[in-house]
Amino acid sequence: MNETRRDRDAEGRARNARPRDGLGRPLPYGTPGVERQPEGVVRMPAETLREAQRLLDAGMPFHAHEVFEDAWKSGPEDERELWRGLAQLAVGLTHSARGNTAGGARLLRRGAGALAPFTGSRPHGIAVPGLCDWARELAGRVESGPPVDPAAEAPRLRG
Repeated sequence: MNETRRDRDAEGRARNARPRDGLGRPLPYGTPGVERQPEGVVRMPAETLREAQRLLDAGMPFHAHEVFEDAWKSGPEDERELWRGLAQLAVGLTHSARGNTAGGARLLRRGAGALAPFTGSRPHGIAVPGLCDWARELAGRVESGPPVDPAAEAPRLRG
């Protein structure tokens, strides 16, 4: 890859082709990285939750965020805030694991706020109240502590 030019996908759109680690950080060209999530995948809600939980449990919240982002962009209008809030929780965990405590805490709280309107309905079996509690508690801890282990802190999406 010519590192002075922008990477392009098959359609000619700018897309960084550098490998990434489990937290989504770019690695040098030629370095083995983790497999990236394909973009624009339309999944049923249960499949979205199953894949995102697998990635969260594996300590890859950045990649889980991409799964939620697909649901956010392709789902029904009345669920967009739900999926966006879940994506924000995953990105908050990503930043917290990378050591960006201020950004991590802010995104965890923002995600909890986006999910708050869904606390009474448990859409798709999502444990919204528990996720909101988890996010706010973790936000408080990351502001005053070291980076977190994303696999150890992975939330339960259903339950």
